[in-house]
This record gives sequence, C-alpha cells and structure tokens, in this order.
Amino acid sequence: MSRLAHPASIAQRAPMRRSLLVAILLGLSASAFAADVSFVHVWPQWRGADAFDRIREYFGGAENDGSDLVVRTHPDQRAGLYFLVRVKATTEVGRATFVLDVIRPDAPQPRRFTFPVTLRSKSQVAELGLTAEDWPGGRAAHPVAWKLTLVAPDGRVLATEQSFLWEKPAS
Repeated sequence: MSRLAHPASIAQRAPMRRSLLVAILLGLSASAFAADVSFVHVWPQWRGADAFDRIREYFGGAENDGSDLVVRTHPDQRAGLYFLVRVKATTEVGRATFVLDVIRPDAPQPRRFTFPVTLRSKSQVAELGLTAEDWPGGRAAHPVAWKLTLVAPDGRVLATEQSFLWEKPAS
C-alpha cells in the first residue's frame, strides 16, 4: 500500500517552503550585488607605440583596438605604461570611471589619473595608458605602487585592486 501525504499536511508545509525559497532567492540576489564587478587581472606593462599598429591603419583607417578598450592620458601618444585590466561583471556595467593612483619612481607622492569609460560587455579588457609626460623614464621605469578603482556614476565603488606596496605594513 502506498503512503500518500494527507492534503492538510501538504498545505501546512507550502508556506514554509515558500519562505525558504524567498530566503534563498534573497540570499542569492544579495551575494550577486555584493560581487557584481571584479578585476580578474591587473597587470602594468610598458607598451611601445608600435604595439598598437594594425593593418587597417596602413590603408588609411583609424586606430582599431578590436574588442579591447584602450584609453590614454594623452590620446595622441601611444607609447607608455599601460595597466591591462580584465573586468568581469555579472551584469553589464555601462558608464563608469577607472581611478588610478600611482606612485611613480621619480616622486613619492601618488598621482591620480581618471579614465571615464563605457564597458560594453560582462567581461572586457581595458588598457589604461599613462602616456607622454605622465610616465617619465620610458620602458626602464616601473611603478613603485598603484591602486585601481572602478567607480559608478553615482560614486559607488564597483571594484578595487592594489599592488602589494600600496599600503604600509601594520607596525
């Protein structure tokens, strides 16, 4: 003989199941908003102007960066120190601003650079270039320390990453 649940006991368990489902969904949505955007990788590297040459330019076309987003402190200068940033988001970010604080080898005080961008997809590579006089020393110079923050138009910090030397160790 099969054991069937009494209809009254099913009705009593339904609100408890709904409450549990609502709690699970709220927990999932809260964690999704908490980890909405992250930097998968931040890598500073020197890039010469020729690293950006594309065949299209030889035939009179404009600079083509492919799917990468390339922004520079001096758009007419290509050579410089670039921060290659892979951004991953659970939803499309849209308009935002990269805020890059860098301690250069020629000065102990951090310099701040801002890069307003529009991120076009949930996973995108951005190349943030410190070009011309914003990066003295050329290929031989390396940043002492840096901190990168992605900020929403309303001022919320979406993601942040920093080099090991950005903060002084606790005494």
